Amino acid sequence: MSTDQQPGPDPDPDLDPDSAPAPDPDGRGVPVGRRLVLGMVGLGALGLALAPKLQSGFDAVLGAAASKDPTGLTGLLPGGGGFRYYSVASSVPERGPADYRLTVDGLVERPVTYTLDALRALPQTRIVRDVQCVTGWRVPETPFEGVPLFRLLDAAGVRPEARAIRFTCFDGTYTESLTLPQARREDVMVALNMQDKPLSHAHGGPVRLYAAPMYFYKSAKWLSGITLTPDVQPGYWEKLGYDVDAWVGKSNGRDDAPTV
Repeated sequence: MSTDQQPGPDPDPDLDPDSAPAPDPDGRGVPVGRRLVLGMVGLGALGLALAPKLQSGFDAVLGAAASKDPTGLTGLLPGGGGFRYYSVASSVPERGPADYRLTVDGLVERPVTYTLDALRALPQTRIVRDVQCVTGWRVPETPFEGVPLFRLLDAAGVRPEARAIRFTCFDGTYTESLTLPQARREDVMVALNMQDKPLSHAHGGPVRLYAAPMYFYKSAKWLSGITLTPDVQPGYWEKLGYDVDAWVGKSNGRDDAPTV
């Protein structure tokens, strides 16, 4: 930080001399009154009380901006709790209980489409792990809750020739992939909650994939399709050079500590 002193402002020609602060010949500063101290304490307490609501409002505004930002520059701004907002689509529609659908199809015996209420009615599991982005930021001990992916696969009946899964998203652009063994891990889920509250739109809600032991780009936001395939079909970032097997600490040339 520079320690260069800058010249002070020129005197205000419109300032009433009678309203100007009294001179301070001894250099000790002007005494701070009791009312001012109490007022500052009160403002501090009010700030603490309102902080969660203000942060929630900030997250909502920033998330809305990010979902409609074709440049991706809003992804450089910090969000609540250390997260960053990313979207590869020019805009992302919002979905809720009335119009959200998740389809499981492809090489399965029983294709099925879930509503949001149907997913919420299924047995849920909770995982608390560090979230690690390949760009370097990490959010420690982040709880996710949702339906283990293997339960949806078992319900659909995976056919013998299936070897992988392709995930699609209702932003119309993003895709991801997992091998079938990866998808059957107990720490891979279709997530509905994050940080013990429903997933917000900005964080990929109402439903996203969560692959706990992998870099966060594998955890596709705004999940809408789970398609069983005969082989791995690289996802959006993987087509641009990202590692298909994105294990934290074992891919992309990084040496991050594993999240498991």
